[in-house]
Formats: sequence, C-alpha cells, structure tokens
Amino acid sequence: MKKIVQIARLELSLLFYSPIAWLLIMILFLQMSFDLIPAIDEIQHIQEFIPAFSFLTDKFFTTSIKLGNLPYGIFFGILSSLYLYTPLVTMGIISRETSSGTIKLLYSSPVKLSQIVYGKFLAMLVYNLVIIVLMGLFLIIGILFIDNFDYPHPLVALLVTFLLLSAYAAIGIFMSSLTSYQVVAAICTFAVLALMNYIGNFGQSLAFVRDLTYSLSMPSRAERMVAGLLNSRDVIYYLVVSGIFVGFTIVKLQLGRVSKPFLYHAARYMLVLMVGLSIAYLSSRQPVIVYYDATYTKVNTIVKATQQILKDMGEEPLEVTAYVNALHGSYSFGAPVNRIPATARWEPYLRFKSNINLKWVYYYDYRDPQFYVINQGKSLKTFFLERAKAFEIDTAGFLNPERIRKEADLRGENDRLVFQLKYKGKTTFLRTFDDASFWPDEPEVAAAMKRLIVTPPQIVFVTDGYQRSMDKIGDRDYKMLANNKSGRASMINVGFDIDSVSLENGHIPAGIAALVIGDPRVQFSAVAKAKLQKYLADGGNLLIAGEPGKQAVINPLLESLGVKMRSGTLVQSSTDFSYGLVTPKLAAGAVAMAPDMEKAYKEKAKVSMPGAAALSEEHQGSFTIQPLLMTNEKTAWIKMGQFVLDSAALVFDAKIGDQKGAFPAALMLTRQLKNKEQRIVVAGDADFFSNKELSRSNIEVMNGSVGISIFSWFANREFPVSMSRPESRDNKLLLTKGGVSTLEILYYGLIPGTIFLFGMVLLIRRKRK
Repeated sequence: MKKIVQIARLELSLLFYSPIAWLLIMILFLQMSFDLIPAIDEIQHIQEFIPAFSFLTDKFFTTSIKLGNLPYGIFFGILSSLYLYTPLVTMGIISRETSSGTIKLLYSSPVKLSQIVYGKFLAMLVYNLVIIVLMGLFLIIGILFIDNFDYPHPLVALLVTFLLLSAYAAIGIFMSSLTSYQVVAAICTFAVLALMNYIGNFGQSLAFVRDLTYSLSMPSRAERMVAGLLNSRDVIYYLVVSGIFVGFTIVKLQLGRVSKPFLYHAARYMLVLMVGLSIAYLSSRQPVIVYYDATYTKVNTIVKATQQILKDMGEEPLEVTAYVNALHGSYSFGAPVNRIPATARWEPYLRFKSNINLKWVYYYDYRDPQFYVINQGKSLKTFFLERAKAFEIDTAGFLNPERIRKEADLRGENDRLVFQLKYKGKTTFLRTFDDASFWPDEPEVAAAMKRLIVTPPQIVFVTDGYQRSMDKIGDRDYKMLANNKSGRASMINVGFDIDSVSLENGHIPAGIAALVIGDPRVQFSAVAKAKLQKYLADGGNLLIAGEPGKQAVINPLLESLGVKMRSGTLVQSSTDFSYGLVTPKLAAGAVAMAPDMEKAYKEKAKVSMPGAAALSEEHQGSFTIQPLLMTNEKTAWIKMGQFVLDSAALVFDAKIGDQKGAFPAALMLTRQLKNKEQRIVVAGDADFFSNKELSRSNIEVMNGSVGISIFSWFANREFPVSMSRPESRDNKLLLTKGGVSTLEILYYGLIPGTIFLFGMVLLIRRKRK
C-alpha cells in the first residue's frame, strides 16, 4: 500500500504542475456558476412577488426539469459534459511512460505493475476529489441561504458525480495504456466516453440491443441517483466499470512484456470482463438492491399507503400486461424504442414487491365502424402493414384482431394502450391518459392494485326522472368526474366501480357505497319512492342534488331526512360574473368529512355553484346535520320570485321575501344505524361536480376535490388511496438583491481567480526549481 501511495503522490505532483489540470477545474467551476447564479437571481426576483417556492434544494442543484428561464439543477446539468474534462487529464498518465521509454524501467523495477496502475488510479481519485470539494462550494450557498436546506440530497449528487468521474478516469487510464501518443489517447478517450454517453439511444427498437446499449449508458444511471435515490445496483455498476478498465490496464501492461498467442491475450481480457459483468448482473437482481431516498419528502419512494398495499399482496405474484395497439395514437409511448423508460416507471413498486412480472403484448385492432369508411374499405391487416412500413415497425410478434380478442377483452378501452393487472385470478385495468404525463401515476397504480385485494366501492347513479348522466359529455352531466376512462382524476380510475339503476324498473344493488340522485326533473312514482325509502331505512348512503325551481320534486325525497330545500334561489353580487354564480366556502363539516381538506378550509377555499338553492334543517330527527358549504352573508342572499340574470344588476328586496344571511348550500347527515354510520349529502345545486364546472378555469375553485372527497367519505376513505407525504420545507431563499450581487463577485470572479492564481504560483515555483 505504501508504494501505491508513493506512486499516487508522484503522479499528483506531475498532474498539478500541469496548467491543463488547473484550467479544467476553473472552466468546470465557471460552467456550474453560470448555471446556478442566474437561477438564484431569478428565484430571488420572483420571490418578491410570490412569497414561497417549494423544493428549492432540488430546483437549484438536482432537478431534471427546466422551469421557465431556470436551467436544470447544476449537478444534473453537469452530468452530460463531465466526460469532456477527463481525457485531457488522463491522456498522458501511461502513454507518457511509453513515449519517454520509462515503461521499460517500470517493467524491470521491483514494483508490481498492478501497484503502478493502482497508484495512478488513486491519483486520479484524489484529483476527482478535489473537483468534488470545489463543487461542494456551491452547497455553501444552499446551507447559508436556503431555509431548511435539504443537504442529504445534493450530498448524494456529489457522491454520484465522484463515481462517474472515477469511472471516466479508469477508462481514460486504459486508453492511455494503448498508445504512446498522448493526443491519440485523448482523442480515443473522448470517443469512448462520448459513445458511452449517447449509446443508450441506439438500437432501442431491438430487444437484445436495447438492453445491451442501455447497460452501457453511463450518465443515465447517474441521472436517476442525482434525483435523490441512491441504490446499490448503480453504485456497484460504476465500481465495476472502474474495476474492469483498471483490470484491462493491468492486463495490457503485463502482456506488454511477454509474448503470448492472441487467444491467451483475449482470454485474459475476457476473464476480467466476465468477472465484472457477473458482479454487475448479480447486484442488479431486484431482491438484492438496496435503496436510500435522500430527499426529505421521500419523493422517490412510493407513499406508505402504497407500500402497505404491496405488503398485503404477500408472496403471490402480480402480473402486469401492457396491451399496445399499433393502430392507435398511443402506440408510440409503448413502442419497443420507448420500452426501457416505460418499464422503469415500475421500479418504485418493484422495490417493495420484486415479483411484479411485466409483459408487453403488441397487436393491431380497431373497432370503430367509421374506420372502414375513412380508409376506403381497406382491411385492418392491409392498413396495419401500410402503417408499419411508413413508421418502420417490425411486425413480428404482433397479434391479429382475432387472437387479441381471445386473449383479453379490451372492448371498453377504446383501443388505446392499457395495462391489465392480474392477481389471484382477479383482473383490473390500469389506464393511460390524455394529458401531458400520459402514463398512470402512483394514485392510479395504487388504486388499481388495491382493487385486486379489496371489494371496490360501487357508486350507482339513478336514471329515473331525466337525471344527469354519468356517461354523457354534456355541460351538465357527470362523465368527467364519474366515468371518464381517459381522465386520471375520474372516479373510475381512482378505484371506484360506477353503475346506474332505474328505481322504477330495477333494484338498488346490495352493498353499494352510495346512491346518487342528480337533479330529478319529475316526481318519483310511489314504487320508486318506496325503493328509495327502504334503501335509506337499511342504512344506505345517499347523495341527492337538486336545482332551484325543483323544490316540489326534491323536498318529498328529503322529508324523512329532516332537511328541506328552501324556496327561492341563491344569488351573489359580483363585478365579473353572473349573479346566479354562487361560490360558497368550505364549512367545518368539510374537515370532518375529509381531514385532508383542513388546509383548504383555513384558506377559505370555494366551490362554484351556477344556480343553487339554500338548505335548512326542518326538524330534529335521528341524523346529525352539519353544513358542508356555506354562502357569504355579505355578498349572497336568497332571491325570491322570477328574475333575469343578464339584465341590470340584482338588488336585495325584502318586500318580495328576499332573505339575507349565511345559508348552507350543501349539508352532510350522519347517524348510527345497524352497527354502521349512515352517510348522506344533500346539495342545493346539481352542477357543482358537472363536466362544465370541473373544467372551469376563470375562477379558483375546488369542485373536483370536493366531489371526490364526498365519494371517498361514502367509501370510508378506502379510495382514492391516500398520497399524503411530508410537505417541502426548503421553500424560502434568504437572500436579497445585494446578496445575489455578492455571490456573482465570489463565484464569477474571486473563486475562479483564486484557482487560477494558485495554479500559476505552483507552475512558476516549479519552473524556478
């Protein structure tokens, strides 16, 4: 070990007496400064108008997402250019010995060749450590000026950067051993490192080539860990790469002083390679991978609720099959060329359940009758082959319509890319969505998995009386909230089963989570009313929503509940909106119903109700009644009689019966019945979770959240699966404009100047000696 250290010290003296090392360090520092300081300046300026930013540590140091004018995090951004700094440092580390002839002295010296290589590699590790220390100067900004700086996260990023630099150094040393010309060594190192930086993009459409090139792609592994999730598989990978190329260098030098056949040389290299690959393979098996999430909020780890779902599944395997249709627009997301990033989305779940088996099935099919009209009667196979030729799709392995329809019933999935989950004989679909993310996120994945181990709650919509439909996309209907398969926030995608029933002609299913009566326009028959009363007497949950002007229809249904829809219409004065648009605020009952709405309640969050009636408690019954939404007594009142909203502004007129005050626009009712709590919600407006109100963007409201919370309450909060995790703490930049100017002086001038002067002093002193 002593000889290795002596060689390393000698190599370091040569390295730091070279202007190249100091110049590269200074350029690297300036590159990171030019990324970080403008981002700090931007955040500091915005913070004067917006008090708090979340996840500042990530935004400045590790984020892989560009936010407006902000660049990537400096540690993420530097990964793609780190390979440019290594070749000029390593180019002469062994080729210098070869070109000067001192390699012969090394061969004849009592020092082992392995010790020489280890010493030179140790010198490069120390040089890399100097780079890391200088990078650590940027963390001082975070420690001093970011409130609750999340320091473990960037420390992991520094470790990953060191591992990547060390792997690059090992490659550079090996390339230097192959030639006596330093320039050639530098060029070859540039070429190899550039190849390993970009090789991950090659051959992604071919199964074997895809896995091989991805395994050789070095920065992609670092990018994952810079995000804050350190894992043993990728750490060992970088150690293995370093070990392989250090081993190659030793073999090269040893074979340089003996004359052996080509096969003997090849066998030595293959032995080193196979040992390294074996270690890398064994360490990449999912059951043996160890993870450490360095972020405070554990954003790289699935939440406790999802972990519990996977734990409850036990040792039984979970089969996940992706069905990818070549004739649908979603094909590109699941195409073989995108297979690796698509598969990587399952790693957070594999971390806690290693026997999740992923399978990809490719097929072509189209069920829309208009298809044949649009394509002039072409057969599906003909159209598929033409499309495959145009987009260079390998048609091998694609199932035809007959075979795919026998394998899986995809009729209700609109031919788009969809996952089918299978566990203990039960199946459910996990869908993709028409938004920027496309892929299902953790809430949807957790809901789909939980549906396999519990009985999904069923919400049933009543269809009698011309009520709002759960299947239509009209402004006043409920498809967006209830049954929109391509919308990730829709109830059908967060765990619920949705169905409908006619009280007149059918029977209310047993064991449902809730029955929904949405804006009946005619009175129920005696038969339908009797079924409803029996359902309520048996303890069934109910959501009943009416509209002003329909009191005669709604009140007979509310009679047994002890509440009433009051006469008249709620109106609200406004300079921007119609007086018919009422925006009641969350009441204390909302927090009792959904504790996670406490923050929204304190912030006086609103719900939009275009045309609502006030509710009142009529008599003391068996139900405990609490307001869920309350109007503002200063701006809203009950307007009696007929009025026109699009003419002159409405005025309060007590003579015709107008009433001022704060009125409940929605009530929640509970009572203990048959060893369970019966839950009922009555709303004076049937539009607040309609398609139109859920897509409203001209006012800040939380209609969708309130709608989902109501149905979650009915389902005893089993769905949606709770995604609660600690909130970000590093939300404030403690820096003034003057402070930013000081940082510019330090990081643009003083620190790089100090590096330059220190290097110059060393070089001048060496020249004098």
